[in-house]
Amino acid sequence: MIAGEFAVLQPYHQLAVLAVDRFVYATIKTSAENLLSLSDFELENLVFTVDKQKIEIHTDDSRVQFVGDAMTIACTYLQEQNVLITPFHLFIRSELDDKSGVKYGLGSSAAVVTSVITAILKTFLPYEPSKDTIFKLAAISHVFTQGNGSGADVAASTYGGLLNYSSFQAEWLLREYKQSTSVTAMLERKWTYYSVRTLELPEDVYFCVGWTGKAASTAKLVDEILQLKQSNSVQFENFLSNSKKAVDKFFKGMKESNIPLLLEGVKENRRALAEVGNHANAPIETPLLSKLCDLAEQLGGAGKPSGAGGGDCGIAFMPSREKAEQLFEAWEKAGIKPLAITPNLHGSIEIEE
Repeated sequence: MIAGEFAVLQPYHQLAVLAVDRFVYATIKTSAENLLSLSDFELENLVFTVDKQKIEIHTDDSRVQFVGDAMTIACTYLQEQNVLITPFHLFIRSELDDKSGVKYGLGSSAAVVTSVITAILKTFLPYEPSKDTIFKLAAISHVFTQGNGSGADVAASTYGGLLNYSSFQAEWLLREYKQSTSVTAMLERKWTYYSVRTLELPEDVYFCVGWTGKAASTAKLVDEILQLKQSNSVQFENFLSNSKKAVDKFFKGMKESNIPLLLEGVKENRRALAEVGNHANAPIETPLLSKLCDLAEQLGGAGKPSGAGGGDCGIAFMPSREKAEQLFEAWEKAGIKPLAITPNLHGSIEIEE
């Protein structure tokens, strides 16, 4: 998440979200029976069955729920298209987190859901599925499982690159899905609030990611910020206005390759997030995230928390490679781990093994 966090949960507010080069891999092989293996969870050869269009994975491990719901949505869609689904073995592995198991907060559930949807459609559909189809199926699945969310991480996983994104609004999607006659009907109708456009990153700006060493609870922080909407609507509306101005500056700077304007948009968005966090008594900008951002500004760039804040990662845009390298050194001295992460332009794709 680059700019526009929390505000994107309100209708028509725009978010800048960027896909990065950490991946989830979903592989399908023909099999005598339906099996699922998730190497990161050390779950191998789990049997699953199709029961009245619902996938039942034979395990008590709740961590498979995102995968099971994604398989259900994909297979339901295929059945509506009269596509025959033969037994298969689905293998899933992730490189989003550290090899030691440390989680960086890179949107793993969205990437898993998108990879599962993509793999199943590409395996069984007799034609190439569109990115729009993949996104909408993955969005339905992710919101159905999680119950909320903007879907921006699903969009990044699907389309890749830097996106100008407006959320479909989770409440709208859940309501319409429950009332819809079929998954296909949901894909064919207009999604009222949703929009997505791909933008190009200017060549002369350097994107940096630093991890603060503390995991954050996105759901808890979102609840705390949305409570402010009820308890003090004036402060919440003021935040939405400030966030919109900042995000508009960021997008204008991106489109015009105006780096000072881009950096000013990032700084203003940081201030808007910190202010709404203080009003809601929600720790969006932790002391280490503040340090991460301050160091970026001291070196001529701009930094801010990414996503819901409260820990996990912060991001920075720097005006030169030299300044980016200096920032990484400064972060390390401050106890912030620079991550070797760069933008990824492709989104969900099929690769040769």
